[in-house]
Amino acid sequence: MAAGDAMSGAPGGRTRVAATVRGRVQGVGFRHFVIVTARRLDVDGWVANAPDGSVRCEIEGEGDAVAQLVRELERGPMGAHVERVDLAPRIPTGVAGRFEIRSLGHSGD
Repeated sequence: MAAGDAMSGAPGGRTRVAATVRGRVQGVGFRHFVIVTARRLDVDGWVANAPDGSVRCEIEGEGDAVAQLVRELERGPMGAHVERVDLAPRIPTGVAGRFEIRSLGHSGD
């Protein structure tokens, strides 16, 4: 699914999306790459390694910034090999919070 297809907007231009990144994405600095990029783009949310070898993210912010972060997820850091990014729209919560890394076993929001 393309980044724009799964974006869910709300008044004020906020968008929220759940992303699951598949491929060689653990053990290559992917979470650090995501957190640095997310903070640069001023989006809220979290990133975590999943037990199945994927990386999961919840991303919320201005629509253009969220779309840019999704494009960066599709590229990944040097050393990663992204096979695909699965996206699911979510309802924006409007809750501000600095982007963070969550533990492997976190169940999400």
